[in-house]
Amino acid sequence: MIAGIGIDLVRIERLRKTVEKWGDSFLNRVFTKNEQDYSYSHILPYPHLAGRFGAKEAFLKAIGTGWGKGIRWTDIEVTRNKDGSPEIKVYGVLKKILSRKQVKDVLVSISHERDYAIAQVILVSNLRK
Repeated sequence: MIAGIGIDLVRIERLRKTVEKWGDSFLNRVFTKNEQDYSYSHILPYPHLAGRFGAKEAFLKAIGTGWGKGIRWTDIEVTRNKDGSPEIKVYGVLKKILSRKQVKDVLVSISHERDYAIAQVILVSNLRK
């Protein structure tokens, strides 16, 4: 059963300007080392950073918590599975929230083009309504 759906659209240029203005303080607050390493392994890192930013926002929309309850940006990590598809790992209080909501799977899709990155997250639960 679907326990939550979230979607987020990110303007890549806006994220690039934020990174240029705030540098490592922004990057380290929002992205894990793995996310930064992956994004900066590409010639154009900003679409990848924007996609990950959007996935984190979409995840919080799907879970319905917002940024309260002690949640940090780096408690959500967007990685890639063995097939190269994006997946989300959670840490800290989010692990407890997912467990309480009986979420058994987190599905994520990320896409980007010249100006925008978009991400959608679907939470799948064992619960029945």
